Amino acid sequence: MQLEVWSDIVCPWCYLGKRRLETALGQFEYADEVEVVWRSFQLDPSYPKGEPRPVPEALRSKLGASAAQVAAMQGHVTSLAAEEGLDYHLDQSIMANTFDAHRLTHLAREYGLGAELHERLMRANLIEAENVDDPETLVRLATEVGVPAEAARRVLAGDEYATDVEADIAQARAFGANGVPFFVLDRRYGISGAQPTEAFLSALRTAHQDSAAGAR
Repeated sequence: MQLEVWSDIVCPWCYLGKRRLETALGQFEYADEVEVVWRSFQLDPSYPKGEPRPVPEALRSKLGASAAQVAAMQGHVTSLAAEEGLDYHLDQSIMANTFDAHRLTHLAREYGLGAELHERLMRANLIEAENVDDPETLVRLATEVGVPAEAARRVLAGDEYATDVEADIAQARAFGANGVPFFVLDRRYGISGAQPTEAFLSALRTAHQDSAAGAR
């Protein structure tokens, strides 16, 4: 059974959904039969490259919200994330264009490290307040999970895997996804948002039962 997950590296709800999914897989009787594939998505593809900005400031500007409103929004998701063991520091996080970071996750997949780099990039941005649009930061994070530095630098210096990122985003749109996280089981069942663990577990069991019935 294949489980595809579309997410963006700077999306706090995506990291929260990732943890809830992992908890559900830990309770799923047939987790060893599930292949999790991480797909790329950009919440704000128009955000300019090379212009990092504090997230609270960027949200105030984008939403026309007050500092108090932004703090309340971030505080809400921070509290939910803490329940899943994630220590967000969203007040310090950096808004950045994630296209190059996503290209690196496709490179990492070639080394069997796609999931590991996806996790590392999310932690770097949402917990450690790293700029995931900075080339040297991206190279360092990639090497931390085992991707060769020279390969990471080569990719960042060109446009390798750009079409892969674009294809992932186009597929999400084709499925009707306008936001992330977005989960698809066997290209048959879709789950939108950081649903409770129980919802993921129920979907996994339903998809497995239907797959088993179809195989008979």
